[in-house]
Amino acid sequence: METLTLQPSEAQTGRRTDAWLAETVESLTRSAAARLLDEGLVTSAGKPLSKSYKLTGNETIEVSLPDPDPVDLAPQDIPLDIIYEDGDVIVVNKPKGLVVHPAPGHPDGTLVNALLFHCGDSLSGVGGALRPGIVHRIDRDTSGLIIAAKNDLAHRRLAAQLQDHTLARTYQCVVTGNLRQDSGTVDAPIGRHPTDRKRMAVVSSGRPAVTHWQVLARFSAFTHLRCRLETGRTHQIRVHMAHIGHPILGDTVYGAKKAVPGLQGQCLHAAGLRFLHPRTGKTVELSCPLPPEFQKQLQKLSALR
Repeated sequence: METLTLQPSEAQTGRRTDAWLAETVESLTRSAAARLLDEGLVTSAGKPLSKSYKLTGNETIEVSLPDPDPVDLAPQDIPLDIIYEDGDVIVVNKPKGLVVHPAPGHPDGTLVNALLFHCGDSLSGVGGALRPGIVHRIDRDTSGLIIAAKNDLAHRRLAAQLQDHTLARTYQCVVTGNLRQDSGTVDAPIGRHPTDRKRMAVVSSGRPAVTHWQVLARFSAFTHLRCRLETGRTHQIRVHMAHIGHPILGDTVYGAKKAVPGLQGQCLHAAGLRFLHPRTGKTVELSCPLPPEFQKQLQKLSALR
């Protein structure tokens, strides 16, 4: 049983507890949050809260999360494009379509299963039983660099770098339309969509999220961008680009619903990664090329100029 201590902000005043919990705790759906409340596992000042309880913004709330159902994580011989590896970390160029860790609907065939096969028992346990070694994630249909830790020391130090922005991640993407400026910043909080649990959105009650972008090339109706994350919220670049009116090409969740021929998922690639080595403290800077389908899209757009 894991216990979380949460502090609602004044901006949450008047919100139902079940809805707020579902937005705040990433692993909870609204129905799961309601079950915890019904079972008395959500309390304030020692008293159980009802799911319809309206927040005042001054409470300290404790949530007891039951242990997850046991999952047998099996090593699987899935090819890995390893960009960097030593005794503490491994950095992989993840292809599109590969889920990072087991989740409902994806019990195996994930990056974690592949890492277990390649690394054996040398993966950190800080991320929990379902996410050994995983320091950060990228979406299933986003390609590019992802780092995993081989021991708990490396994991904690890399996680700290995520918090203080020492670990820097850069992406390349193609967005619809043309941005007026050559560079800019989107500073807008991200949380669960108020009516669609599968999506994220810019909401006043969300967590701070900052994305810096720079134009790399302009086409007739599209723009090639480099994006640097200052924070790492779920679907951050996808949500922020859609928020400013320029959704990512191929993103059928936050942009046009029709898939782009020849493109699986969104045209988004984690191209660069820079971090301080968790043991030596030396800067490690890595990059990987755009995947072939991304390059083909750029060639098509160039031909239409």
